[in-house]
Amino acid sequence: MRTLALSLGLALLCLLHKEAVATVPDRSEIAGTWYVVALASNSESFLREKDKMKMAMARISFSGEDELEVSYAVPSPKGCRKWETTFKKTSDDGEVYYSEEAEKTVEVLDTDYKSYAVIFATRVKDGRTLHMMRLYSRSREVSPAAVAIFRKLARERNYTDEVVTILPSQEECSVDEV
Repeated sequence: MRTLALSLGLALLCLLHKEAVATVPDRSEIAGTWYVVALASNSESFLREKDKMKMAMARISFSGEDELEVSYAVPSPKGCRKWETTFKKTSDDGEVYYSEEAEKTVEVLDTDYKSYAVIFATRVKDGRTLHMMRLYSRSREVSPAAVAIFRKLARERNYTDEVVTILPSQEECSVDEV
């Protein structure tokens, strides 16, 4: 009887593992244009400037099997600031990438690949570790459900409502010109 229960338990575990693997979408589904519509961070400069920030754009693409390229376009008082960063996949355990040039790790916390993605970034700068969560949306209008997911994940990472910022829309800065 004990052997039968153990065998059934192992069979169920294998079935659940197989279903979980089968439901993981191809990571290239995250490729394309996104709008950065909300932020949360422990960075002092972010906290000082968050009320002046506007929605940014990002284009995500894959240049190699395990290389993720992100092009950013961020409006600033001095015009449209643009840059690109290349990240390399760190492991097959989730969507985690590292960029040596930016000394930054990014992790996909949650996504449906079609309308939203929640990204958690860690950066070491001047000996300090800074964290930032971003809510990406496929359109300028983000769904209330995606915002609720972002706020829930932010609370789980110990961000208070005071450091969560929903960014106002902008049209003057686009990744199309990067």
